[in-house]
Amino acid sequence: MAGPGPSGLEVLLSTLQDASDSESTLNILNVLDELLSAGTDRRIHYMIKKGGSEALLRTLVNTGCSPSPSSTILVPLLHLLTKVGHRDKKIGHKAEKAGAVLLLLDLLRQSLSDVKMAVACLWLLRVYASCVSTAALLGKNGALEVQFMLIAPHTKKHTRMVKAAIDALAALLNSKWNCRRAVSQGYVSSLLNLYEDWHSNDAENKHIPIRRALLHCLRHLTNLPAGRRALEQDGGMEILFRTTQACLASRGLESLAKSATQIMRKCYPKQPLPLRSDRSTYSFPLPGCPTLNPESAPTSEDDNLEEESDEEDTEIDDLDREEDDDLETDLTKLRTRPEPDRPLEELGQYARLCPELHYDFQDLDSDPDGEESSDEDGFLYGDAGPGPRFFSGGRREDQRSPGSKPVSENQGDPGGEGSGPSQAGSSGGPEPQLNPRDFHSQYLSSGTAGHEIPSMIERLLEKHRGCIPSHDPRIYTSTAANTKSIAGYSVLAFPDFWGHLPPPYRQPMAQRRQGVQRSKVFEDIQRLLSPADVVDKVVFDLEAPSSQDTVEDSDSLRFYSKFESGNLRKAIQVRSYEYDMILNSDVNCSHYHHWFYFEVSGMKAGVPYRFNIINCEKANSQFNYGMQPVLYSVREALEGNPHWVRAGSDICYYKNHFSQSSLPGRGQKGRTYYTLTFSVTFQHSEDVCYLAYHYPYTYSALQMQLQCLQRTLDPLKVFFQQQTLCETLAGNPCPIITITAQPPSRSWNHLHQFRNRPCVLLTARVHPGESNASWVMKGTLEFLCSSHPVAESLRDAYIFKIIPMLNPDGVINGTHRCSLSGEDLNRQWMKPDLKLSPTIYHAKGFLYYLNSIGRTPLVFCDYHGHSRKKNVFLYGCSIKETFWQSGSTVNTVALKEDPGYRTLPKILDKIAPAFAFQSCSFLVEKSRASTARVVVWREMGVVRSYTMESTYCGCDQGLYKGLQIGTQELEEMGSKLCQGLLALKRNSLLYSKLIIPAPAPGELSDNRLDHKPNSVFEDDEPPCEEEIEYHSDVCSEHGVDSTELDAEVNGGVSDSEEDPPQYGLKTPDRKSRLTAQLPWKPSVEVVAVTLSSHKGFNSSNSHCLDSDLSHVE
Repeated sequence: MAGPGPSGLEVLLSTLQDASDSESTLNILNVLDELLSAGTDRRIHYMIKKGGSEALLRTLVNTGCSPSPSSTILVPLLHLLTKVGHRDKKIGHKAEKAGAVLLLLDLLRQSLSDVKMAVACLWLLRVYASCVSTAALLGKNGALEVQFMLIAPHTKKHTRMVKAAIDALAALLNSKWNCRRAVSQGYVSSLLNLYEDWHSNDAENKHIPIRRALLHCLRHLTNLPAGRRALEQDGGMEILFRTTQACLASRGLESLAKSATQIMRKCYPKQPLPLRSDRSTYSFPLPGCPTLNPESAPTSEDDNLEEESDEEDTEIDDLDREEDDDLETDLTKLRTRPEPDRPLEELGQYARLCPELHYDFQDLDSDPDGEESSDEDGFLYGDAGPGPRFFSGGRREDQRSPGSKPVSENQGDPGGEGSGPSQAGSSGGPEPQLNPRDFHSQYLSSGTAGHEIPSMIERLLEKHRGCIPSHDPRIYTSTAANTKSIAGYSVLAFPDFWGHLPPPYRQPMAQRRQGVQRSKVFEDIQRLLSPADVVDKVVFDLEAPSSQDTVEDSDSLRFYSKFESGNLRKAIQVRSYEYDMILNSDVNCSHYHHWFYFEVSGMKAGVPYRFNIINCEKANSQFNYGMQPVLYSVREALEGNPHWVRAGSDICYYKNHFSQSSLPGRGQKGRTYYTLTFSVTFQHSEDVCYLAYHYPYTYSALQMQLQCLQRTLDPLKVFFQQQTLCETLAGNPCPIITITAQPPSRSWNHLHQFRNRPCVLLTARVHPGESNASWVMKGTLEFLCSSHPVAESLRDAYIFKIIPMLNPDGVINGTHRCSLSGEDLNRQWMKPDLKLSPTIYHAKGFLYYLNSIGRTPLVFCDYHGHSRKKNVFLYGCSIKETFWQSGSTVNTVALKEDPGYRTLPKILDKIAPAFAFQSCSFLVEKSRASTARVVVWREMGVVRSYTMESTYCGCDQGLYKGLQIGTQELEEMGSKLCQGLLALKRNSLLYSKLIIPAPAPGELSDNRLDHKPNSVFEDDEPPCEEEIEYHSDVCSEHGVDSTELDAEVNGGVSDSEEDPPQYGLKTPDRKSRLTAQLPWKPSVEVVAVTLSSHKGFNSSNSHCLDSDLSHVE
């Protein structure tokens, strides 16, 4: 039986190629246009699939190669080819194969005097040039010269042809070969002059498309370094800056301003950071690595320079990778528990960390007051350790002459020049007036014991005693004196010493001013155009402490960061009220510039100061979405308002012109940096203020909190034991806390129940810059030690093992992500090194020990902070959800998996206002295989192994929607997590009454438990309203939007001085019209006689041409 004959469309295309007379060809073109105009783009793609592009190209070759090509045929044919070819990704290759590329260029040269024919050729040439190889072929045969002949010099005649020629030129510049040729022939200067001419002569803004097309050409040319240099040398920055300023007054010129701004950003000369080295100012000799050269040794950050907070999205380098490629789909790896990484014999050392198992409780019947002794007071103020010492005055003690000893060394007579003001304060005279600068310099002396706190400070502490719960400045001073830092910190930051109270109000997210980034970029560009206006004075340099001595004039702010958790490497005054600031890299690293915390003083009230942190590395930031840095004012604190508050206006985050030097010998290009810019208007002149990325929480603050907590506990009710997990690389103890309820008595039954309570293990602050994790942990610790009925039930139900700070050294030294080894500790869990990662090694060993004695934790949760998302959420582990998300063919029905991993997040979604279940993810990724969450789940078998991520910014759902998160909300989240744990005890009678009360009106009314599966790679935020980047790929295809070409080809663009176009495929009302000269019937029957002669064609098929295409709709 014979197969089906050719379709009507195929016959029509075949007949088109064989047509020998103009009338038949035009009729077929009109029929094709009518069919395509009646539907959507799907009809065009169907025609392409049936060989429509090839048929039209062969028709073009046949017609164009005839002795006398007829424009009557060529113009509608070129229009139809443009319409179809614009949607055919292979049109360039097809045209080359058909010999239609150079033919089109010849037709264009022959038709320069025929505007309509030339425009039609230019449109199709633009389509051809969408293929880079075709664009290069055209360029090598003189196409660039033809375009410039059409567009220069400036003229308002035949503007439609000029616009088509510029668009074709932009398409040709998709080829680097063409770009290099254009730059070498001086076309950059010509295009700049043309753009300036069109800007000057288009006062009524009638030719915006032409001006925009010229900018598209410049954007292509400036993708090359030679093009950027040429634009700068030809005065392009000045021209574009001046013309763009004029465009800002009109909203209709926004597209011009946007394009010109991107070109200027791209062409701003790259500069290295004004540093002697990209590596951290601080280095630390690593044990077992005597030959390590910190300048050249590869560190962990070189492998993935853009790692985000533990579970955050992979950054720029990996964005092109399919997110599902990172999902672990090896069932054997997911289900098989690896062998322990150490002998079981080594685990016995961790028995001491379970005091509840061997404590004899002899003191249950003893007087609790007998347990309280003066030992702690002796520790704080006696001879056993260094005592606190305060100095006040306008000059820092470490601003000393060369050769003087650091403060940490014995200073001899304490009555030197630094102690003069203190002696005045302790005299019997009247109390001096309190001035914030009196507290500008507070020092610890680790070499001289027994010195008293100056009486002025003592009276101040007496006056404000007890104003901040769980904070004691005296205890803080003592613990800080014993904290070991690389730089030998001797200064206390006032907020850490004095303490912080949450403000009595919640702060909304900052509203972004429209165009704020562009205004800041323009200010940056003015530095290049007007260098005489730039001050360029170094006012702070961590590597040259003596530089602070020179900054005594009232025209400059004073900066300082050499205190615990501080991070500011260098500050440069750019203008009177503008400063560039550079953050220090993590120790033994050259990356991870994120966390900042510094002191600023010497300000004028009511003046907006602009601060630019110019060496940020992440591709985006919550600072673009309503987040503000935090500020602490000493003046406000002394007046009774000791608050860290959100502050700053005109905040934005964008890519700048600074770049990192290339890594020698490894073939890696130098990376560019990003700027975080914000303005602060200080309330008080000569105040002392502190600015930070987020609410600081130091290691000394943790030690102080633990001492304060232990003081308030009833030892007959609460079993609280603080021990040392291990010492860090720098010799700081890493505390581990045990919290549970004391057994009612020493009876066997009570002790058996006590020692068999399930264990919950909580950790935090493995990444030092995630201070929000410590505030959540603070809420957890305080709640567990409180007298709240739920807290009492929790202590009765569980034994809590808490490691509140896994990376003390990083926190102390102000790093963002790494330890002193230069490694991300949360990537070391799979095989931690005892010498380089001691806290992780022993934390994992402790987990192994619990597992070996049958006390595997019921819940493991590692507290983190997330810089790219809002709300608080959990990441867990699920085999099934990982396979579902990856689209794996593995039959998950047969897989048995405990669904209990979802219980805790669902409970938190109901009881914690900041928590968002829809942001949770339970996927297991290959790139996270060595994190705590995955290792504890896989190797220890903990089903409920989580990472809890807390936002730095705020919430976009629930009770706190639209608000920035504060310490109060973070501490609340810590307590809510504890409350959620009680739900895991099925026999808890308090659960329904105390944990999930009836919601208040309007609170938690939305059903947040219904959510779609979430991937950790998804970004919650929409694209920033202003371009953060200025890469070449921001240009749209062919330099303009594809809809613009359609509008032009369809006759939607014409010039006022020209006749309306007679040629076109269809008018804006979608009615087909090809030619006005020849009468024709808009019906398929027009060509029925022609088609009937085709072999195999049934005349009835002429009625089916519409249905041949309509089925694709």
